[in-house]
This record gives sequence, structure tokens and C-alpha cells, in this order.
Amino acid sequence: MINELLPALTPKIAAFRRDIHAHPELAFNEKRTSERIADYLEGLGLEVHRGIARTGVVAKLSLGNGTRAIGLRADMDALPLKELNTFPHHSTHDGKMHACGHDGHTAMLLGAAEALSKLRDFDGTVYFIFQPAEEHEGGGRVMVEEGLFERFPMEMVFGLHNWPGLPAGSFGVTEGPVMAGTDRFEIEITGRGGHAAMPHQAVDVVLAGSALVQALQSLVSRNTDPLDSAVVSVTRFHAGHADNVLPETAVLGGTVRTLNGELQDALEAGVRRVCNGIEATYRVSIDLRYERGYPPTVNAAEPSQIARDVAQHVAVDGLVFLQLPPSMGAEDFAYMARVVPACYVWLGNGPGEGGCMLHSPHYDFNDEIIATGIRYWVRLVQRVLVP
Repeated sequence: MINELLPALTPKIAAFRRDIHAHPELAFNEKRTSERIADYLEGLGLEVHRGIARTGVVAKLSLGNGTRAIGLRADMDALPLKELNTFPHHSTHDGKMHACGHDGHTAMLLGAAEALSKLRDFDGTVYFIFQPAEEHEGGGRVMVEEGLFERFPMEMVFGLHNWPGLPAGSFGVTEGPVMAGTDRFEIEITGRGGHAAMPHQAVDVVLAGSALVQALQSLVSRNTDPLDSAVVSVTRFHAGHADNVLPETAVLGGTVRTLNGELQDALEAGVRRVCNGIEATYRVSIDLRYERGYPPTVNAAEPSQIARDVAQHVAVDGLVFLQLPPSMGAEDFAYMARVVPACYVWLGNGPGEGGCMLHSPHYDFNDEIIATGIRYWVRLVQRVLVP
């Protein structure tokens, strides 16, 4: 039984987690992390495949004669952030930090692999997917493009993320949209510079940019169904250097987020339409660079029901929050969920006290939830791949 393995397994996995935390590596550069993971899995006797999406690892464990297969995914990369913690396992790489808990996700999945390799109480195949570059670089997309599901056929895939603010060891399971799709844009406005005291002789890019910021807000407030979640935020606006000079150029940038793939398309078209209108109205030239990011992460019905059933058996104090409001954060697990039915759950990390929230320089993964995470993965496999 899994509960008999956890007292010895959990401290070892916690030590592995702290070692990864102390040696964070950024997107597609998780070389040490990847090697340690692959070596650990090979030591368990699993079939290990390295170098998928550069640094990704997939391990296979098959038992019995069953033909069913599922995938379990964890992310490995850190953030370009200076850690402000002073505990012994703080980052040894200045300007890099595990501020999102990927060290914990990796460690828990390794623990599940070890437990399942010892318990051997399922019938079928489990693929343990260790994905690089979740933070902004789309390692999940790259794994899919490199044939993840062709090389390792599976009928469902499951993901997990720690969630500060939820009670430690509790779960959040939401069917349908759970994380937003996210795009980014940069807009360069070119006019004609001039003297600030003679604006009629110039073409004012600051005025055009200000109008553009206001017009972009109408895409949500007046062009989007109020029942649909969407965000269009201009987060930077750079123009000029002197008080008495109207600048020649201005550069704006920001993000677009939504929980609906069709709305994501509509908002991109809307940004382009607004730019064209401002260009014509204010006699400026506009260069829009619009970059599509991650699509929305959408949980399918069947794996969500399975995850819900399992969570209710392993959650601390039985706390499982159903249909929590989706997060407007984004996740490249979405690329996997577009190919096979998927479910992405939240595992409570405890209160976010002292700034211990995701992407905070004070964050640390809560080792007290490692046992719950391992138990969840193991029970999920046992639930789907019944002997």
C-alpha cells in the first residue's frame, strides 16, 4: 500500500526537491535537472527517453497485459528572478529561482514513479512526462510538435500545480476552462517629432498612443459578452525624453487573456482593427507585433471526474474544491489538453503568508504536501489502470 511506502519515500523526495530548488535552470536549459531526473528513473528500472524538446524526459512503466495508457506531467523550469529567501536550500544561481513550485511538481512525480515501480499494482502503461520550459517558452507545445503522443500513445493526460491560498493538501478540480489563453503585443507608433510649444507642426504619438490605450479597453467593455472572461492590459508605454520635445516614436506593449479560444481569435482581430483606426484618425504609422501565446487550458469531462474522485480520497481533511473560478494565468499544458482528454488540478500549498505566492521572490514549495501529491498520482494510476 502507498501509505506504507510514504514514511521512507517522502523525506528522500523532499531532499531531491530542495536540491533542484538550490540549482534552478531556465527554459530549455534544464540540463542538470533533466540528467538528475533521468538517472533517478533509470535507477528505478524504467524505460527512459531523454532529449525530447531539448531537455524533456519521458519515462515508461508497463505492467500486465493491459492496453490502456495514461500520462502524468510535471514541469521542470525555474524563473529569471532573484531569490530573497535565506534558508539553506536557497538558489545558488543568482537571478534564477524556483518561484512557481516546479521543483515540487518534479519531485512529487518522481516519488510517484518510485512508488508505482515498487507497488506494481496496476495493469497497463504509465508515461511520466517531465516537461521543460513552461514559463513563457512553450515547452509543452514543442513536446507535442516533436511527436509526444505519437511516440507515447495515451488516452488521457493529467497535470498538477501547487496553489498558494488553498489549504495545504486540499485540491481544486474544475471541469472546463481552468487557465486562460494568453497573447502578447507590442505596438510601435511613428509620427513626426517637433517642439512641444508648436504641436500643430508635429504628429503627436503620445496623443495617438493615449487614444489607443483607451480604445483597446473597449474590446472587453463593449465588444465582449459580459459573461466571458477577458483581459486586455497595456502594461508599458515608452515615449520621449525631454519636456519640451514631442517625440517621433512611442512603443506600447501588453497582454491579452481569455478563457475561450474563439474569443482569443476575436480579440486579436480587435487589436488589429483598433490599431488601423488610430492610424487613420491620428495620421500616425503603426507597426503591430502580435504574438500568440498559450491557448486556454480546458479540462475534459471524463478525466475531470476521475481526478475529482481520486482527490476526494487523498485530500487532507477531505477538502476538495469543485468548480473553482478559473485563473487568468496561463499554462502550456493546454497544448497537451488540445490533443488528448486532460485534467489539470490545483494542489493546495497553504497560506501565501510572507509573500509566499507564485512568482514571488519569497516563495517556497511546501514540502508538507509532497506525500499528498505522490498519493494522488499513485491512486490516479490505480483508478484508471485497474488490474
